[in-house]
Amino acid sequence: MSRAMFEYTKTVLNKVSFDTNLFCKEVEKALKRLLPYEIEELKIFIQSLATKNPELGQCLIQIK
Repeated sequence: MSRAMFEYTKTVLNKVSFDTNLFCKEVEKALKRLLPYEIEELKIFIQSLATKNPELGQCLIQIK
């Protein structure tokens, strides 16, 4: 079940990557739902998205 949530989160983040504020809100929600090892994977995923859209990198601050 948890893995499905991670894949769903990635899908949502891809769809909202056009808006930085919305993207950051979705990252915040994801941090509440995902397991610790999935949060590390999410960080890597966001870093890869940030190479295409550098403004999304600011959302990495939320991930400690």
